[in-house]
Amino acid sequence: MTGASAGARETIHATAIVVGQTGLLFLGPSGSGKSSAAFACLAEAAAWGWNAALIADDRTMLMVQAGRIVASCPKPIRGLIEVRGSGIITTRHVDRAVMHCAVALTEPSPLSRLPAEHETFSCSAATIPLLRLWHDGAAGPLSRLLATSRPLFSGC
Repeated sequence: MTGASAGARETIHATAIVVGQTGLLFLGPSGSGKSSAAFACLAEAAAWGWNAALIADDRTMLMVQAGRIVASCPKPIRGLIEVRGSGIITTRHVDRAVMHCAVALTEPSPLSRLPAEHETFSCSAATIPLLRLWHDGAAGPLSRLLATSRPLFSGC
């Protein structure tokens, strides 16, 4: 198994959103663009008339319930997301949601051009697919995720 992992109940440095019924967990080091990519996905979903909301930005609490990874947010930062250069804003949010896919933001390079297949993110015994997304400033991160993983968004 390749990818990333977290403990059964832990707070990680990540941003979580839900688009339709699909939970997306954005992973990467500080400054890698997790908040920007998540915010762009929320904006894209809204433009398409899809239901979408923030779960957590920067600090995401993960736990496993009934074999599924559930993300939630510490109370002091619920509904808040950092938009670099604009500050911290309030946005539509939900308290928790099941995660269906982890998204690792990577820098564009010849080595990351064709990502490995079947990567996963694990939290205790629960596992979800891990997708790689170049953080290159290009618009449309949700469109790119849809292009590679359309079945995840069948409820949208």
